[in-house]
Amino acid sequence: MALPKATVCLTFDFDAISVWIGPRGATSPSATSRGEYAVLGVERILKVLSERGIVATFFIPGHTVETYPRSIEAILAAGHEIGHHGYLHENPCALPSKDEERRVIERGLKALNEIAHLKPVGYRSPSWDNSPYTTDLLLEYGFRYESSLMADDFTPHWCRVGDVPNTDSAYVFGQPVDLVEMPVSWVLDDFPHFEFLRYPNVVFPGLSAPSKVEEIWKGEFTFMYRDVPNGIYTLTMHPEIIGKGHRIMMLERLIDWMADHEGVVFTRLEDAAEQWRDEQSA
Repeated sequence: MALPKATVCLTFDFDAISVWIGPRGATSPSATSRGEYAVLGVERILKVLSERGIVATFFIPGHTVETYPRSIEAILAAGHEIGHHGYLHENPCALPSKDEERRVIERGLKALNEIAHLKPVGYRSPSWDNSPYTTDLLLEYGFRYESSLMADDFTPHWCRVGDVPNTDSAYVFGQPVDLVEMPVSWVLDDFPHFEFLRYPNVVFPGLSAPSKVEEIWKGEFTFMYRDVPNGIYTLTMHPEIIGKGHRIMMLERLIDWMADHEGVVFTRLEDAAEQWRDEQSA
């Protein structure tokens, strides 16, 4: 089957409360309520997608799956994909060992199996920070693709194992393995553009006007459409962030604008990954 001129994969990291009580260590109800807002964000996102007949991918920590089973049911009922996103949004590089990373993967798989009755084929690392063990573990647990790396922007490639990050000689690249990388970018992520965070020693200002972000996201798509044949545009969003009213309206405009381009299709990340995989063996 011929590849589309351009593919758009809308992806949503449904972190909810997990990211606040997990890596951020929040105990304040005010902080956790910012994650709780994600449920309303999911409702708005599902409405936007349904009105346009678009399917998308949601990466969901096991804790969110257990906490909000009705949201999970609604996502699945609408035909969207659910991928693995840790258990409590744990950064793999912050875990003390390979065994602990394995435990986190298994906890996420257990929640998805018991609540959503599925085994995901896709994985996205919390914080986009894979450890030296992540790829080996994903292969061990049968994942087909992962979406956390940034060596490309619009073209998938095979993940590698065995890289050696020498500091006193050239970097050594390992061997490709049977795991498709669906690359991401902070430019195409709503978090750094919009989210306001305040810590004792640093402030992440966020709170950009949607018009600014819309210009950036449209510019990236325009370049891909012009210069990257059969490119895959992967946009990463968070329901508690993109779900704000003025941002949802920006997302609606963006989707409709991209849809007006000839040869553009919207699909789940797993479908785009499998199509790319099939092309490699054709």
